[in-house]
Amino acid sequence: MATSSAADRADDTADDSVAARFDALVGGLDYPMFIVTATDGERRAGCLVGFATQCGIDPPRFMVWLSKNNHTHDVARRAGLLAVHVPTSADRALAELFGSRTGHEVDKFALCDWHPGAGGVPVLADCPQWFVGRVLSRHDTGDHEGFLLDVVDAGEATGGQLSFQDVKDLEPGHEA
Repeated sequence: MATSSAADRADDTADDSVAARFDALVGGLDYPMFIVTATDGERRAGCLVGFATQCGIDPPRFMVWLSKNNHTHDVARRAGLLAVHVPTSADRALAELFGSRTGHEVDKFALCDWHPGAGGVPVLADCPQWFVGRVLSRHDTGDHEGFLLDVVDAGEATGGQLSFQDVKDLEPGHEA
């Protein structure tokens, strides 16, 4: 039978305290938001994401993390390509649609303009800043899974970005 000592309980309390301080720290950061879309050939999905970064220049590589609770994650796991959109502050309505609604309940693509990009992946017509990447590998990082992308197509850079602080008031469309 395992028992917990006072030291173990103190470590748990310290871990909770560290997590709370970390949440407060990163909650104040202002990093870019992205909308990721995917198709598995049968279903389309898309979501607002804040965990993403360029991770290679030559060849161009990008990593995006999707919540395992998200409908988009289910579709992306079966997709060979993902589209990553870089919304601006003018795209707040798209961010709300893809961040506050779940594909488990609504077809988000019936509520916006889009066209098929490389491999049929949905590209949002009202968000000209986008790229499509081939999924090279997936990485389990806990409650999110990272998708390493090899960039195969890109839209136009128009400038600007929507940031976390611009959308942190949105209620997620899925459980955290």
